[in-house]
Amino acid sequence: MLRMEDLDRQRSSPEAAGALLEDLRWLGLDWDEGPDLGGPVGPYTQSERQKLYLDALERLRSRDLLYPCYCTRAELRNDLTHVAGAPHPGEEGPPYAGTCRCLTPAERGARESAGRRPSWRFRVNSGMVCYNDGLAGRVCQDVAEAVGDFVIQRADGVVAYQLAVVADDAAMGITHVLRGADLISSTPRQLLLYEALGLTPPEFVHAPLLYGPDGARLSKRHGDTSLATLREVGISPAVLTGYLAWLSGLVPRGTALLPNALVSSFRMDHVSRKPAVVEPEGLLHDLQNW
Repeated sequence: MLRMEDLDRQRSSPEAAGALLEDLRWLGLDWDEGPDLGGPVGPYTQSERQKLYLDALERLRSRDLLYPCYCTRAELRNDLTHVAGAPHPGEEGPPYAGTCRCLTPAERGARESAGRRPSWRFRVNSGMVCYNDGLAGRVCQDVAEAVGDFVIQRADGVVAYQLAVVADDAAMGITHVLRGADLISSTPRQLLLYEALGLTPPEFVHAPLLYGPDGARLSKRHGDTSLATLREVGISPAVLTGYLAWLSGLVPRGTALLPNALVSSFRMDHVSRKPAVVEPEGLLHDLQNW
């Protein structure tokens, strides 16, 4: 199943979505359901699934698990709190201080009269949230201490990633989630939402990432390593898949194969638990000489 996660409309476009589909097909990945194929649990584009998210918000609101937050980004920075954004370890900042948690109706009214539009935060109680990760093992986090009450709907009305993926995975019958290790700290928040909504969470596996030589996640600042660029310089899908499978600990160095060839022999206990460091120029050299 392919789901297009395009909640942030300013950073999404039909052109980018089309390029994504083209890249996946070129690499040799395929899907049975998706925005281009349809299927029984569609639509498969998050921007078309707003009613599902609004229903979930209303269920949480009816249980008094949400409250409006009128803090501006500047105020949050000054208070050494944080604004929810793309969740990556080390980039989340100190926990939200609860500035708006106990505002009286009059105080809320005054802020709204001043033209402030609130985001909505989920009330978090103290206590450990634990789960068993397929690679990392036992993971525990006190969300109240680490993050605090977190935003699940921005002031502009956009539903946060945390709520959208919970609602979507439950509605689509997702049983296992394998994603990057940069999202491992998001999972306890999502587990709180699963519990609050009376939903059964999937199993989670967080795989190691590719890092640049500076120790940061591999990104455009390290050089252009996009599939489109590798494709343009003549790297084949089989070579790229083999290289990534080798970095993951699944095949010997020099193996070239398409993704479907990895299915029958895949074992989670063979997957490396350590991130790989990649230097973009070295990456291109390795691929061209694979």
